[in-house]
Amino acid sequence: MASTSSQSPSTPPIESDAVLKESNRGRGFEIPLTFSKQGIHPFDELKWERREAAITDEKGETIFEQKDVEVPKDWSMLATKVVVSKYFYGEVGTPEREYSVRQLVHRVGRTLADWGFEDGYFKTAADAENFYQEICWLCVNQYGAFNSPVWFNLGLHHIYGIEGSPAGFHYNPQSRAMERSEAGYVNPQLSACFIQSVDDNMEDIMRLATSEAMLFKFGSGTGTDLSTIRSSKEKLSGGGIPSGPLSFMRVYDQIAAVVKSGGKTRRAAKMQSLRVDHPDIVDFINAKRDEEEKAWALIEEGYDGDFNGEAYASVMFQNANLSVRCTEEFFKAVEKDGDQEFRAVTTGDVIERQRAKDLLRLIAEGTHICGDPGVQYHSTINDWHTCPNSGPINGSNPCSEYMFLDDSACNLASLNLLKFRMPDGQFDVDRFRQAVRLYSLCQEIIVDRASYPVEPIARNSHLFRPLGLGYANLGTLIMSLGLPYDSDEGRAYAGAITGIMGGEAYATSAEMAEVKEPFMGFAVNREPMLKVMDMHREHVDHIDEDSVPEELLDAARESWDRALELGHEHGYRNAQVTVLAPTGTIGFMMDCDTTGVEPDIALVKYKLLAGGGLLKIVNRQVPQALQVLGYTPSAIQAIVDYIDEKDTIEGAPYLKDEHLPVFDCAFKPSGGERSIHYMAHLRMMAAAQPFLSGAISKTVNVPHEITVEGIADLYTAWWKQGPKAAAI
Repeated sequence: MASTSSQSPSTPPIESDAVLKESNRGRGFEIPLTFSKQGIHPFDELKWERREAAITDEKGETIFEQKDVEVPKDWSMLATKVVVSKYFYGEVGTPEREYSVRQLVHRVGRTLADWGFEDGYFKTAADAENFYQEICWLCVNQYGAFNSPVWFNLGLHHIYGIEGSPAGFHYNPQSRAMERSEAGYVNPQLSACFIQSVDDNMEDIMRLATSEAMLFKFGSGTGTDLSTIRSSKEKLSGGGIPSGPLSFMRVYDQIAAVVKSGGKTRRAAKMQSLRVDHPDIVDFINAKRDEEEKAWALIEEGYDGDFNGEAYASVMFQNANLSVRCTEEFFKAVEKDGDQEFRAVTTGDVIERQRAKDLLRLIAEGTHICGDPGVQYHSTINDWHTCPNSGPINGSNPCSEYMFLDDSACNLASLNLLKFRMPDGQFDVDRFRQAVRLYSLCQEIIVDRASYPVEPIARNSHLFRPLGLGYANLGTLIMSLGLPYDSDEGRAYAGAITGIMGGEAYATSAEMAEVKEPFMGFAVNREPMLKVMDMHREHVDHIDEDSVPEELLDAARESWDRALELGHEHGYRNAQVTVLAPTGTIGFMMDCDTTGVEPDIALVKYKLLAGGGLLKIVNRQVPQALQVLGYTPSAIQAIVDYIDEKDTIEGAPYLKDEHLPVFDCAFKPSGGERSIHYMAHLRMMAAAQPFLSGAISKTVNVPHEITVEGIADLYTAWWKQGPKAAAI
């Protein structure tokens, strides 16, 4: 039952790597100018303006302010405030403080281009310069964005000469070994997602607490499966009764709470999971529910019931997401009304049994009360594992999109899908493919130049090189095409685009393997990885060809065919390449209406104005969708005016009833009755999942009236349809 560490005998030694070999010089990538223009810096193509970025709290008191900041004129005030407050370096009011988006994008783009050239990723210096221009153009025009740690940390040394204090481990290409970083910004922490292991001894349990704290400090999230810790029903080697994983969860929870308040960026993000066959699983399932009920009691006594108020600050497990790792055997036992066995961590012996249906109901009850625990589908996850010979996938990052070996990390980036919609409604496949290639190169360049909190993570990042490219604004794109989110056409469209992204990313990875060499763990995992690649390609043929434009489906097929052909010939540079992350902060940076794979929350939103106050606006794609559906300009204006007045599109003049589903959102509007059914969220995830290396970070919105049995049924349906994780 104990998890197998990724540091197993089958883990390859570090014997060769990304050291720039003379034989590689001239074999790197040629970078044509697809987006930017020859001889014109991307910044010079834009109109810029000076603004004041100020953020106030719920009482109207200013909590952040920076005046005279320079941003592209087309950026919203929300994007301005998020980027200036979160990503500009330096203390406000000092000469070191960044004041322009030009500085931010330049330090990131310049550093990546220079690192890439030094490490042999580009054929010539001119290709490196083109790469710099292309990345700057894509970022400043909101076509794509990297995960937050890149904006926090990348380029501070390379551009500004800031060294930072010693922190973390990085790969030294000269010694071909992992070494502690002498200066934190020389090899900056650039990954957002971490999975860490823990062994069944006090020293390692406390070691995990330390490494989690350091990750939180630098703005990243981490997850650990605690199934390796012996249960409270077993024995200690020196006699006595062990406290079990839940007691240590209390320690981890409080560390996250402390670092949350003292960290440099945002609240701590962490995931803790436990396998369904662990003897303490019932206590784990009930942990957050029990604490929630304590908070309710405090609220009834008059304590502040806000999430950050006294009531919730007084109870445990509020700083982590909890998930049960459920196996194929568990759900089969649920279907057959069989039992789930609980096995000792130390011996593997069966300690007790419980009816599987009762266990699933307990999970559903916890979800119904407080949203936790969620479910991760352990067997499905490992069926799609590219490196099973190096160990199983035991855990995930906090949002459940990154799932890979223990003690590994993933840097993320997301593309703004709406930017690739052409005026005639067609999807610009060629530019999308090139954006996938460019961002994949960026993420690959980062792997060995970054630092990691502990040596095993640095080592596995070097050996397996997992990447996490994804996208945002899918829901907005589908609406803009006049398609319902809950439709065969919407799902086929999503599947085809995800297929193009996944196939093109792996094809690029295979090309990188030709230039550099495959990732170290490829040789020992060649057969299972190529099998998974075949599985991805097979699922392209499952997309309904009658529900999606032919050119999209052909592009998905072609990308995966090329990924397979090149992979067989050269191997792959990266064990994983794609995930669908929540794209929260970077979604704001790109001015996305919808995040990740989500539909829109509501048609009516409130935007912050440059001079203060709020502006009520209708989803910007409503007029475009109505135009696609054939409405006249006067009818479109009447419908938009109605939405603005009534906060709903239901009952709008001129609108045909058959078009209402196009405008359905996740939440029911205050003036309407319609919303997207929760099964539609699941079906959309099932459409995208077969083309992703990792999983999908997504919350399925269910109505308040759903029963515990309904949630249990939903978890079972999830298992059958193929997504790797479930959050409600």
